[in-house]
Amino acid sequence: MRVTYDEDRWRLLRSLRSKALKIMEILSSKGFDCIVYGSISRGDVKPTSDVDVFIPYKVSSEILQVYLESSDLKIYRRVLVQATPKYVPKAYIFLDETGLTSVSFPLAKMKKEELEFYKLAGQLDYEGLKKDLRVPGINKELKLIIPVEEGHIELPLEMNIELAAKVIKIDPDTIRKRVRVLKKRREHGRTGVYRELELSREETFEELIEYIQARDPALRRRLRDIS
Repeated sequence: MRVTYDEDRWRLLRSLRSKALKIMEILSSKGFDCIVYGSISRGDVKPTSDVDVFIPYKVSSEILQVYLESSDLKIYRRVLVQATPKYVPKAYIFLDETGLTSVSFPLAKMKKEELEFYKLAGQLDYEGLKKDLRVPGINKELKLIIPVEEGHIELPLEMNIELAAKVIKIDPDTIRKRVRVLKKRREHGRTGVYRELELSREETFEELIEYIQARDPALRRRLRDIS
């Protein structure tokens, strides 16, 4: 199906990208490599689309927060999120009241399959966003989104796995695995996350993850298993 964007959607996309670009410019100037992913990279944004600037490696949360606040960005909330027991916990620093703007990073080294999630969703680095590029990717409804000049083409993923692998430039088996995981979650009604903890004003992410893994053998194993 071909979807043509109206001016409202183009305006929303420009607004979200402008917000992401401001954050990425700050981080890049401080030496952080970062990406944006999902609808903001593909173009198929909605009013509920978020802006999550992701740093794909472990960083010092305290230093990062100093850089953000010294650049006139207000920190509203800080949340530790672990999607499943097998996935690395991630830190989210929310920069607005809505919870739709954030900077996130892993609290330990990520596995290859965890990093591939961002590529599957469609990702752009700072230079790509500055050039106003759009990239193909897979949305939460398991549709392949391919940007075109007037909007995008969307195709059911399960019927187009080989095409998706070609345009996203990723192994088709990785896509098949992702489809199986998401379908299994839907069948079992799993919509939440495994762990979500909000930090107090005094806590750091490093202190919290140390406290949790001292009491959680499964998390200790996951943080050791980074192959």
